[in-house]
Amino acid sequence: MRYIAALLLILLAACSSSPPASESKSEAPKKEPPPPVYRVKFETTKGPFTVEVHPEWAPIGAKRFRELVEDRFFDNSTFFRVVPNFVVQFGLAADPAKTKKWEGLIDDDPVIRTNGLGYVTFATSGPNSRNTQLFINLRSNQTLDDQGFAPFARVVEGFEVVQKLYSGHGEQPDQDQITKRGNAYLKEKFPRLDYIIKTTILP
Repeated sequence: MRYIAALLLILLAACSSSPPASESKSEAPKKEPPPPVYRVKFETTKGPFTVEVHPEWAPIGAKRFRELVEDRFFDNSTFFRVVPNFVVQFGLAADPAKTKKWEGLIDDDPVIRTNGLGYVTFATSGPNSRNTQLFINLRSNQTLDDQGFAPFARVVEGFEVVQKLYSGHGEQPDQDQITKRGNAYLKEKFPRLDYIIKTTILP
């Protein structure tokens, strides 16, 4: 009987003790807000223009563009492909070594903005093939949306400068030669092309 009474006392003590506190539910990870909108000024041989970058439109492209500007990648490079009523293309460095440095590709962004007049977009040659080449739309090019071209910025000042860039050489400049020889090739073969003097991220 003594053992039974002791066992009852143990069971009663267990029942009267407070239940263990339930574990708090882990909170869902907070979604990081996109980086803020920023502006980049282009000083060119035809005058200045400014693009406004919206990282929420295409975050991977916007990040790569900022990295290129901060590395002075575009300084002294050319607008090597100007097709009237279509696009202005640039993004092969003056120095082939700098083009080589940035040859790594970035993944695609979803297309959530149309390729409208003045919008800035990375060129591609297929899925996940973007690196440094970009174009500015000289008209509404909505047909490019379904092909995976994701705008990340737009020209907000000086679009008339973009429209005046020299287009007389059309699509003649050879991109392989620009990649290999840089400005040495372009100045020898296409001396009338316009240049980016420098780019600056505005405060």
